[in-house]
Amino acid sequence: MPPAVEIDGLVMRYGEKVAVDDLSLTVPRHSVTAVLGPNGAGKTTTLETCEGYRKPHQGKVRVLGLDPVRQRQQLLPRIGVMLQGSGAWSGARAMEMLHHVARLHAHPLDVDLLAERLGLGECGRTPYRRLSGGQQQRLGLAMAVVGRPEIVFVDEPTAGMDVQARRTTWALLRELRDHGVTVVLTTHYLEEAEQLADLVQIIDHGRLIASGSPLELTRGGATATIRLVVTRPFPPGAPESLRAVLGRGIEVTQLDARSLVVTGPADGSTLARVSRWCEEHDVLPESLTLGRRSLEDVFVELTGRELSRD
Repeated sequence: MPPAVEIDGLVMRYGEKVAVDDLSLTVPRHSVTAVLGPNGAGKTTTLETCEGYRKPHQGKVRVLGLDPVRQRQQLLPRIGVMLQGSGAWSGARAMEMLHHVARLHAHPLDVDLLAERLGLGECGRTPYRRLSGGQQQRLGLAMAVVGRPEIVFVDEPTAGMDVQARRTTWALLRELRDHGVTVVLTTHYLEEAEQLADLVQIIDHGRLIASGSPLELTRGGATATIRLVVTRPFPPGAPESLRAVLGRGIEVTQLDARSLVVTGPADGSTLARVSRWCEEHDVLPESLTLGRRSLEDVFVELTGRELSRD
């Protein structure tokens, strides 16, 4: 079987501006794939092209082996799309809208069970325009998955949700993946991508600049973080003394009387030297932990920008 999404040499322009620049990437079936990028990186244009809303200026796009433009009628029943604005009519009640969308599909999910799962029962009779941002997102997700799609594109699925609703949404997206659905998501919450994604594709200036699982992308790198917590206050001058032992390129920051953080090369020798320093200075560690880079660290390293939530 072909990949769920296959993009080869995609070029998209807005007048003289190149939004997507010779982009090639694949999305494996039965996965959660996060497509990340700074504002203006080209990710929205790319996904709109996959959804059939835009025709490629150059290159090839295939979704479930089909051309999203020329074979749109064959593809539409097999995909779900969650837009940030959800596409609901402003005056329609939430459950009316969900029932309407369900009737457009041959074998929809049980609408009431889906609504209960996503917490829509409490607002089912509320017009769309009066729903909170989080409720609108939950309705948009329900509308995207009610038709049992083989692949679902979700744009900012948890924007505006509280913590409990966000975790419920994460659980649903994982269940979809476990039942064979391919999920392609964009998000400004890097923690969300790190928690959910099997594969992360990072785009900047219309090009793919990194691809891999969250673990593959965060493994290694130039720096590691060691947090040292001790049983009694550090002796005077501890940060300077430890920094002298560890050498150039390593930062030591004392957080309070009994904890400090070491940032430097990600190798075992740094950890060993911190342990030796503790022994030589009669410092008894309560905990000594080595942390890895987060996906946010990797994103900033690659793009030079934080992922804005505006």
